[in-house]
Amino acid sequence: MSALKFCGECNNMLYPREDKETHTLLYACNSCEHQELATDTCVYKRVLRKPAGEPKDILKDAATDPTLPRTRSIRCYNCGHPEAAFFQAPTKGERGLTLYFICCNPSCGHRWRD
Repeated sequence: MSALKFCGECNNMLYPREDKETHTLLYACNSCEHQELATDTCVYKRVLRKPAGEPKDILKDAATDPTLPRTRSIRCYNCGHPEAAFFQAPTKGERGLTLYFICCNPSCGHRWRD
């Protein structure tokens, strides 16, 4: 993946653009007419480093989030703490929502799903 590219003439950022006639990727300046042929066809790449079974937006400090509901009816399987925050999120490959729990013990933070 290429880094940000800048115009050699006016130092503004170059943006990806397609040459409609030759169907090639160019980097073009929006301020002047400078264009250059792209050496790499990858414009943007997003790498997710989370386990496949968890929702993408789960955070380590979610247990301290005051907007999440909490329950005292379920104990943490890891440390036995009597309070857990919970939320629902879709799980990849399933149609329904999955209920996720996060232990509210600051030294534990164990996450599990129901």
